[in-house]
Amino acid sequence: MPDPGGTVVLHPRQCAGTGLAALAAVALLAGCASGPPAAPQATPAAPTGADGPSVSGSAATPGGPQPQADTGEPRVLATGLATPWALSFLPDGNALVTERDSARILRVSAQGDVTPVGVVEGVQARGEGGLLGIAVSPGFATDRRVLVYYTAGGENRIVALTAAEDGTIDGAAQQPVLDGIPAGTVHNGGELAFGPDGLLYVGTGESGDRARSQDPADLGGKILRLSPDGTPAPGNPSGGPVFATGIRNSQGIAFGPDGAVYASEFGANTADELNRIVPGGNYGWPEVEGAGGDDRFVAPLLTWPTDEASPSGLAQAGGSLWMSALRGERLFRIPLRDDGAVGAPQELLTGYGRIRGVAAAPDGSALWVTTSNRDGRGSPAADDDRIVIVPLR
Repeated sequence: MPDPGGTVVLHPRQCAGTGLAALAAVALLAGCASGPPAAPQATPAAPTGADGPSVSGSAATPGGPQPQADTGEPRVLATGLATPWALSFLPDGNALVTERDSARILRVSAQGDVTPVGVVEGVQARGEGGLLGIAVSPGFATDRRVLVYYTAGGENRIVALTAAEDGTIDGAAQQPVLDGIPAGTVHNGGELAFGPDGLLYVGTGESGDRARSQDPADLGGKILRLSPDGTPAPGNPSGGPVFATGIRNSQGIAFGPDGAVYASEFGANTADELNRIVPGGNYGWPEVEGAGGDDRFVAPLLTWPTDEASPSGLAQAGGSLWMSALRGERLFRIPLRDDGAVGAPQELLTGYGRIRGVAAAPDGSALWVTTSNRDGRGSPAADDDRIVIVPLR
């Protein structure tokens, strides 16, 4: 079945140029959650308010919150995009943005200029598949490499492309990084993120075949960790590319200041999740959804009812994780704490419809957030889809 984003209840829209009062800060709660390798029974945390998500997580030793950046008034940077999926920043501060169905890569400047720079050949967009994740190489200044994740027939592939000096990208000249990732009309995963260790982390989905997630030899329903050339990263517990198992469909990966790996995950009918990914961890799907209290599996840090989240993108900036929500149509701010736990989520950026991607600008001054109202499950406004800037200060 499709992810819970399939049934959409839209919040009242404000026009693109109108500021949102939804960015008023919510007090951080002392009740927090942590994701230890051994998962005890999950315990409820205090809700964020009458309209906030119902959250739960494993018990944590109290620890102070990290210094938190304030959020400023959001503003629309770009309009008229066609189902943007992911974005990754170039060293010059411009962003590369993928469009799922058109297979285009766009360059978007901080002034809002949108320039198509390439079309990835071989993309077959259907359902939740198409041109998905993108990651600019940490060594881009010398290697000019841009990695993308896309659906091609019966598989998802990761390939490397090369950006010319004029910024254009030849989408036909592909260097294989990893193929054979299962594909389907649903649950294609698609996240690519380079970690502070220089390794490539990948979120995959089980393509609607639940058994894949617990099969250690299958690339579906996993968090993968690769060297930049696509070979398995040294130290992977599996000896291959698999870093963690038991994933249903992960489309967001971010890293804490200490290098900790976090991933968002779509639930089926019960619970969406935020997980801290540990080497060799098993996150339970399909045996457990949400905080199941089974000590064979790593418990989630936080869970939400599926009609309040459907989490996609994930970023870390200003002392917090930032998680986008498709069906929930909001951005969650999740404070990080000194002991590695997380604080209670805050709900921000309502009024823009379905929120797909979120990334922190390289200088830490802002978040760039993409909407996904033209993906077949939303109700697009005349100027959708959009990129929205959320200042951090």
